[in-house]
Amino acid sequence: MLEEKGKYASATQNRRFVWEKVMWPLILEVNTISFTTLQYKKKRDQICKELNIPSSRIAGGFVSLLLKGILYKENKIYSIHYRLIPYMRLGANCDYATAVREASTK
Repeated sequence: MLEEKGKYASATQNRRFVWEKVMWPLILEVNTISFTTLQYKKKRDQICKELNIPSSRIAGGFVSLLLKGILYKENKIYSIHYRLIPYMRLGANCDYATAVREASTK
């Protein structure tokens, strides 16, 4: 019998999925530190279609990235934490653990 994940493990899994499969590829694709809601939804829908999962299953991951300080919202534009900009400029892989570490570094 499989055990259900706890609330926090599930939230982390959603954040990780959204960051690594949707957000970071989107940032590298647009090649800028900011993006619109429409750009995010388009990328999210593309990934969900490819992986055959409902977008509602990962909806909380995006909000959770905002709450963690990895993403910021200003008006209708979202942007990444300033410490992630060098990764974007290099076109480097920035996994979830790196994003969390950089965003939490003072």
